[in-house]
Amino acid sequence: MKTVKISLNSIDKVKSFVNEITKYDYDFDLVSGRYVIDAKSIMGIFSLDLSKPIDLNIHAEDNIDTVMESLKPYII
Repeated sequence: MKTVKISLNSIDKVKSFVNEITKYDYDFDLVSGRYVIDAKSIMGIFSLDLSKPIDLNIHAEDNIDTVMESLKPYII
């Protein structure tokens, strides 16, 4: 598992982020305070405080570089 800090501070960013990670079969969790939600859920993402950076947990063992490359626009 790898954890990175991301910023999803606009509706367009949330939509493009979800579109990007749904291409992968791995599990992605967003952690904000005590809340942990599925990062592939747009409704779940909008239930978080998006004004602050959020931790993204990537549950992948291989091809992590490919995932990280596609997430570059969101990583802080």
